[in-house]
This record gives sequence, C-alpha cells and structure tokens, in this order.
Amino acid sequence: MDTLEIRELRYFTAVAEELHFGRAAERLGMAQPPLSRAIQQLERRLGVTLLIRDRRGVALTGAGQVLLHEGRAALDATAAAARRTRRAGDADRAGGARDRLVLAVKAAASHELLHKLLDAYAAEPDAAEIEVLPSGTCEQGEMLRDGRADVALMHKPFNSLAGFDSEELMTEGQIAILPAGHPLATREVLSLADVTDLPDLPLARWAHDGTYPPGPGPEIHDQTQLAQLIALGRTMAVFPDSARAWLWAEHTAVPLSDAPPVVTHIAWPAHSRSLPLAALVRTATRL
Repeated sequence: MDTLEIRELRYFTAVAEELHFGRAAERLGMAQPPLSRAIQQLERRLGVTLLIRDRRGVALTGAGQVLLHEGRAALDATAAAARRTRRAGDADRAGGARDRLVLAVKAAASHELLHKLLDAYAAEPDAAEIEVLPSGTCEQGEMLRDGRADVALMHKPFNSLAGFDSEELMTEGQIAILPAGHPLATREVLSLADVTDLPDLPLARWAHDGTYPPGPGPEIHDQTQLAQLIALGRTMAVFPDSARAWLWAEHTAVPLSDAPPVVTHIAWPAHSRSLPLAALVRTATRL
C-alpha cells in the first residue's frame, strides 16, 4: 500500500497532535468510535503501530512521529494546491483579476528593501498584482508551505530555508530597540549580554510555531503592540537594523556589536513554475 488518503492524514494528525481520541474527535466534528476504527484501519494498511494506547493515555511511536511530520507536510501541500489553483482560476475568468502573487514579509523588517522591490517590479511589463501579507516572527515558511503565500522575504538565522529555493538579497547587523529614556539608550553600542535578562526591561517574546518561549517578557501579537510597550518602558526587542524605519520618537536604536548578521533572502516553493514569480525574483536580485 503506497498511497494515503487525505482524510486518513487529517484523522491521524488530529489524534497525534491532541494525543487524546475524544479531543481529536471533537476537533474533527465526528464521533470517537469511527475515528478509533479509522486509525486502527490505517495501522493495519501500513503494517505498523502508530500510537501506543494504555491507561496513561496516548503516545506516538517512532513510526507515528514520522507520519505526523510527513502528514503535516502533505496536508500543507494539499491546502497550497487548492489555494493557488483558486487564485489561478480567478485570473482565468473573463474579466477576472490579473495574475496575483502573495508576498509574505515579517512585519517591520526589510522596510526599505520591500519598498524598492515593489516599485521596481511594478515598472515591469505585465507585472502581476502583489499582495503584501505581513507575518509574525518565523511564520513566512509556514505560509509558503500551506499556500497562503507564493513568495516570502525570509531572514537567516531566524528563518529556515529548508525545502525552498532562494536568492540572497542583503546582509545587515542587528539593533536593540529600547525606550528612549532607558539608561542603556545613551550607549553608542551594546552587546547581547548587556540586553539579556534585564530585570527592569525583559525581552519581548514572539510566538514560534504557535507557542511563546519562556521568560518574563510580554507576549507580542503584532508590531503596534510591541512599539507601544517599548515606548511605555515595559519591554525591549532585538531586530535587524532596517527596523529603524518604523521606530517612534519614544524609541532608541543601539547597534549590537556581537549579534550575528541577518541575511535577507527572497524564497519560494522549490516546485514553483510561476512566470510572474520568476519575474519578481529577477527584479529582486537586480536591486
């Protein structure tokens, strides 16, 4: 048996993520007995044990961990195919919208580069419409995989480029963004140690894969919230140098001497055959 049904992957992924058949069934909008039977049938077809069920609960086997990883990727690919096909269908209709590319960007990052890219591409003959989709920290890769975005500006070492094609666009240093009245804001340069574990100014925390890292700093949901909390003296943040473009008068940016450089790439799914996307990438590499 070399094929899996999308329905089976959805069922298994729900159980594997919840590690509870009742919660998974509720999430899927179905009764628990048919869900249990479907998982048992999947195990028989594959000839492996995916889940360990005992009085302590449900746990993944090694095979189950592999299927969860691969199943998530397959479900993302299916969702991406549907989203991109619908967008292409809109352009096919008589009087429909012209070709459209969705560009995922980290909010507040590469501001000047993004402006230059959009202006240069708009001047190209037959340029597609560009929808800019702001994202949180490290969300661009997920958006590319599930089809919410066709292309993204991604930043090493924060983003992983595994599974994508990419071109390097720029390299920059990092800055600490502090309340203007903080004592460290008067310094010419800081180190990472200087801004780590400040009792009066904890580092802001962004979600990664839907969860926030531990720490005393506030959980950040968007750029506006972050800007306000820094201005109020409640937190600080570390960003690429290009983030200076969105700073308020109540903020001060201080270079970090030992922070690793940030390399901005334009990235896209490796299997893409989109001509508008190829034109956008060519434009980006000429900037």
